[in-house]
Amino acid sequence: MKRLTISTFLAVALLSGCSSTEKVIPDVPPSDLYSTAQQALQSGNWNNAIERLEAMDSRYPFGAYSDQVQLDLIYAYYKNDDLPLSQATIARFLRLNPTHPQADWVYYMRGLTHMAQDRSFMHDMFNIDRFDRDPTPSRQAFRDFKYLLERFPDSQYDADAKARMVFLKNQLAEYDLAVADFYVRREAWIAAINRCQQVQRLYPNTSAARKSLLLEKTAYEKLKLNKEVARTEAVIKRNPVK
Repeated sequence: MKRLTISTFLAVALLSGCSSTEKVIPDVPPSDLYSTAQQALQSGNWNNAIERLEAMDSRYPFGAYSDQVQLDLIYAYYKNDDLPLSQATIARFLRLNPTHPQADWVYYMRGLTHMAQDRSFMHDMFNIDRFDRDPTPSRQAFRDFKYLLERFPDSQYDADAKARMVFLKNQLAEYDLAVADFYVRREAWIAAINRCQQVQRLYPNTSAARKSLLLEKTAYEKLKLNKEVARTEAVIKRNPVK
């Protein structure tokens, strides 16, 4: 018996999903279908809502509910942790509706989906902060929220976006600090110094930036660069680690 390849398995799964959706979703007027989708959204039944919204998107792509269906799908995918689908729907919506009245919300959701991508199963289960994982989603989320603030300075989502940027800034700084610490433990002194200086340059006024000075001092001491050691000590005195 031939073993199924991953691509074959995925194709079968997708086809099965499509066929089951067609059996579940009755052929009813769009207003009725949308009403049941809204009921599912309000009750937090994300799978049910997604099935009905996807059916509407497929059957009535240019109907009266088209834009709202896309917006609802963005939210439902996000809440259901279908983050790639949420991001794909966001990209599609912004491409087709760049000046939509709710464009600020869509950009806000783009930031949220990138933030959510930075979660891990172990992190969620044990509430452990891990700064050794890939920071790319967090960097993208930071850019998303920054763009939102620049393009929509009066958006109702700006305050939350600012708070999230502060959180992301500290998270990214801690990531770079962990990298610097890794270099110190490996006795890669020049690499450690460069990463410490990056933390201080990109994330000033953070706890990680102050901590990086201690690592930088250690690296200078190991390299016997006494002038740099003295200079770093002076900076540490002005910026004590709290």
